Amino acid sequence: MSTTHRRAARTVHSTGRKVVVSLGVVGVAAAVAGMGTFGTFTSSTSASETVNSGTVTIALGATGTAANRLSATAANIVPGDTISRAVTLSNTGDQALAGVVLNTTATTSSLLNTDATNGLQLSVNACSVPWTEAGVAPAYTYTCTGTTTAVLASRPVIGAATAVAVPATLPVGGTSNLVVTLTLPQTADNTFQTKSSVIAFEFVGTQRNGTAR
Repeated sequence: MSTTHRRAARTVHSTGRKVVVSLGVVGVAAAVAGMGTFGTFTSSTSASETVNSGTVTIALGATGTAANRLSATAANIVPGDTISRAVTLSNTGDQALAGVVLNTTATTSSLLNTDATNGLQLSVNACSVPWTEAGVAPAYTYTCTGTTTAVLASRPVIGAATAVAVPATLPVGGTSNLVVTLTLPQTADNTFQTKSSVIAFEFVGTQRNGTAR
């Protein structure tokens, strides 16, 4: 009886091993099948855009011509004299301008430019058509046969970032016909004799306001 009992025990033990091994095979198969369930469809597209910056450029007429007399020297002036010089300001860039300002400095300085009350006074006028020039150099005079506009009221000759009300703020390809006038007031006394100043003019154009492009 005891011998039969031992055989039965071995049989049960052997069957248990087979069951364990079978379960292990099933588990591996399930894991391999699971790895294939994470596949996805994909799609992509792309585009490019070119961006070019504009150019802001203003220019004066050629030096020494009727479109740019600012380099002409005035000598032997006395109180009450005026010095007028023509200049054509052009927008040669590809952008409209929001505005134009004028900077004036003295590269050679004297009482003529340091005395803000009795020294040289500056004003600028524009003509809707080119100015008609007359006189013998350097004593030029100018006549406007169109419409005259004051674009810079009289002020001391030296100044920074003074707005110049050029017509339509110079559209692309536009020009503004200006005459710059310096005046030595009647109030200038003997202390102004034998003085010399060199005045530099700088026109600065500012880009138009930003907009959707």
